[in-house]
Amino acid sequence: MTTITRVRRAGSSIDAVVTLPGSKSSANRALVIAALADGESTLVGVPMSDDVDACRDALIAMGVPVSVDNDTVLLHGGDLGSRPLTVDARLAGTTSRFLIAAGSLRSAPLTVTGDGPLRSRPMTPLLDALTHLGFRVTRLDDGLGLPVTVSWPDNADIGDSVRLPGDVSSQFISALMMIGPRLPNGLSIRLDGPKVSEPYIRMTASVMASFGAHVEVNDDKVVVGPGGYSGSRFVIEPDFSSAAFPVAAVVMVGGRLRLPNLASASLQGDSRILELAQMMGATVDVDGVDIIVSRDSDTEVAAIDVDMSDCSDLVPAVAMMCTAAAGTSSISGVGFIRHKESDRLGDLASEMSEIGARVDVLADGLVIHGGDALGVGRCDTHHDHRLAMALSLGAMTADHVDICEPDVVSKSWPTYWGAMVDIISTESVAS
Repeated sequence: MTTITRVRRAGSSIDAVVTLPGSKSSANRALVIAALADGESTLVGVPMSDDVDACRDALIAMGVPVSVDNDTVLLHGGDLGSRPLTVDARLAGTTSRFLIAAGSLRSAPLTVTGDGPLRSRPMTPLLDALTHLGFRVTRLDDGLGLPVTVSWPDNADIGDSVRLPGDVSSQFISALMMIGPRLPNGLSIRLDGPKVSEPYIRMTASVMASFGAHVEVNDDKVVVGPGGYSGSRFVIEPDFSSAAFPVAAVVMVGGRLRLPNLASASLQGDSRILELAQMMGATVDVDGVDIIVSRDSDTEVAAIDVDMSDCSDLVPAVAMMCTAAAGTSSISGVGFIRHKESDRLGDLASEMSEIGARVDVLADGLVIHGGDALGVGRCDTHHDHRLAMALSLGAMTADHVDICEPDVVSKSWPTYWGAMVDIISTESVAS
């Protein structure tokens, strides 16, 4: 039976405080790096989400001592286990790629698998790079997805340089970066062509540096020095990717939004949501460590034409934001997001059309014809947390929208429906 949540706007105007989860991108990097580090690490502000849980549970299965106290994780790293085993990344793409790279450092084979939708996601650039470096990689006959088995062969000479296209997922690049300090001579990653999602590469470098690694990120190369990691205390920032949804709601209908502690966040490329909100007519202020976003509902929402290759996780929220604009908006540079949890171009456009949005799908983006109020409709989520959250914003201008399988938000923000209570109200309906 399909679970359906009916979403309505909570009030005539928005005056909301929304507490954000910690950044799962930062948390997963910190978990894996702490597992690779010598000694004890304390991670503070770790979000409770499916992706982070999958990463933590996989590390525990590998024998890494981990204890959890609310949002604090205590972890003793340095040893990833010495027996063959299989770990389940579930639906977590980032987790699967980071575990494959980390698992290649083990003498005993590590097999990484996942749920059906994840098993079909591409892994080839990472697997080819690990094979080139000298690790043992066993993959499916088609060579594409999971399950994958990796290990460090006895007496193998592991290389110190690899070449990747710049337009592959930043997760492949980050996964390789994170094992660099544990390689005998470090690692140089040459990137051919323009990079996509570069802020995620810089986030990885920053988290690595917090654990004592030396990393240089240049236009066409990432250089990681040898020497390993040292255990550290690391605080996870609030998540700008999650902030995009309440920010988009304020841009769509006007009002005022306070986001506690978000001004303290500095690592995330998705902070660009604030710039995009301002381009569309919102005002952004800083009050201590809080961010305040507001828009006068009597002012017009401006259309935008933006390349979002460096902040692609924002696309679903920004596309919904553009439905309220007076004119035609375009989003470009994001053709690669067709291979996320869903086809985040085709599936998003199809579901937006179900609630009356006019959206054209291009090879590398979307064109959104704004200005019309959205209508009542039922939206599938395609196993994608960001689609569920974005499509719920249809209720800003429609009487209501029905979201199928709303619990998919647990991938990144399990408390989304409750955290947004000042903006949207929800009720369960029969399928």
